Order: sequence, then C-alpha cells, then structure tokens
Amino acid sequence: MQKTLRDLLLIVLGSFIFSIGVNYFVIPNRLSEGGVIGVTIVTYYLFDWSPGVVNFVLNTSLVAIGYKFFDKRVTIYTIIAIIFSSLFLHVTVGWGRDINDDTLLAALFAGLSVGLGLGLIFRAGGTSGGSAILARLANQLFGWTIGKGMLIIDIAVIAGSAIIIGQERAMYTLVSVYVGAKIIDVVVEGANERTAVIIISSSPGEVLDAVTTRMARGITVLDGKGGYTQSQREVLYLVISRYEIVPFREIINDIDPNAYVTVHPVQEIFRKGYKGR
Repeated sequence: MQKTLRDLLLIVLGSFIFSIGVNYFVIPNRLSEGGVIGVTIVTYYLFDWSPGVVNFVLNTSLVAIGYKFFDKRVTIYTIIAIIFSSLFLHVTVGWGRDINDDTLLAALFAGLSVGLGLGLIFRAGGTSGGSAILARLANQLFGWTIGKGMLIIDIAVIAGSAIIIGQERAMYTLVSVYVGAKIIDVVVEGANERTAVIIISSSPGEVLDAVTTRMARGITVLDGKGGYTQSQREVLYLVISRYEIVPFREIINDIDPNAYVTVHPVQEIFRKGYKGR
C-alpha cells in the first residue's frame, strides 16, 4: 500500500510538472512537442481547443486500442497519468508567457519540465500513453523496435508542426525534445544509455516468456553451472533501456522475488540497429 501511494504521488506530481512545461514554456513560446502531446499542441494553435480535453480524448482512445500490450498495473497507472495530466493541462492554460528575447531558453526549460514530469511518471511504473502505445503497435505490425517507433512518431509530428510554427521554432522544439529525453533518462535510472541484466531464477521459463511477451524484448539463455553445488542452471541475459527497468522489476517480483539479478551499465552496443531501441 505504501509503495502504491508513493507511485500515485509521483504520477500526480509528474503530471503537474509535465503540464507546467507545456502550458508555461511550450505553448506561450509557440513551440511544439513530439508524439500525441505534439498533436494536442498543434490543435490548440489551429482551433484553440483545450489541450487537456484533446490530450484526454486522444490518449484514452489509444489506451482502449493498445491496452493488451501492457500488464494490468501499467495500464491502470497510465490511465491515472492521462487523467491527471489532462486535468492539469486544462487548468494551467494561460499560466505562461512568451519569452520573446530568448526562445532557446524557453526550449531548454520546456524540455527540463516535460522530461522531469514524464520521468516521474515512468519512475512510478506508468507511461505517457500516446507514443508508447503507438510504438508497441508498430512493433507488433512492422517489427520496429520500441525506440525506433517512438523516434519516428516524434519526428513525424515535429516535422508536421513545422508547417504551423515555422522551421525555426520546429528546430527549437527538437532541442527541447532532446533535453527532455535526457532528463527522463536521469530521473528514471541515471545517465547510462543501456542497461544489461543477468537473471538466475528458479523459474527461467516464466521469466523468459514474460519478458518476450510483456516487454517485446529478446532474451539470451546461457548454460550455467553452480560453482559450489555443481548444479546446472539456465542464466538469462538481456539489454534494456532505462525506461524498461521499472516494468522489468515488476516482472521479476511477480514471478520470482528470490531471483538473483545483477544490473550494470552498457558502454557501447555494436549490433547494427540495436541503438534505436
């Protein structure tokens, strides 16, 4: 119960900070964002529609379509995040101001605020909805990695928004999105780009199935042997992004809380195409 309350507090706080980033820095300075929130911002510029209402409609529709790609806990936390972020987006409209003399400063603080807010949501075990769900669908339909899917979606939305906000503002938006991504990394797990995980479990088959189905991740099975007992045992090895640390921990806790798990940073990955994930 205490952990659940902490997670909910992080989601609410993250949703508020995220909304401040959008309404205090992004919209007043006519910037944009990637993913669904970028579409939400563009509709505000074009039709003056409430960002909160549009965000809620788009994200709940996507959750209804893609809920099967997430476990129950992540789905519930995502819905809560969508509700509070939409509420705060609606309430905080008009709070910000145009920093005419320094758009770069506005972009940096927009990335900082949005990244911090989303990072807290991810840290609690939820997702931002939109892009994450679309990336899961692209993974299932086209075989794209999750990272590649999110990157393509973000670039497509920002490129489209350039028609409305102009090329210069779109470039500032790219700076904001980059800063936000780095802040998310730091909040969720730290500054390292990839994390390698080694698992020694009494239920390796269940862990393998859960990782491949619930996280859409490949996993390597190694033959191990106990140095003292001389017993044979399967050792699981995988490399994941820091966004996936929280759902991975949930999988291990659900299947084998007594599993021996080591986590360490990865300096570089040479396999072609892997870094897009």
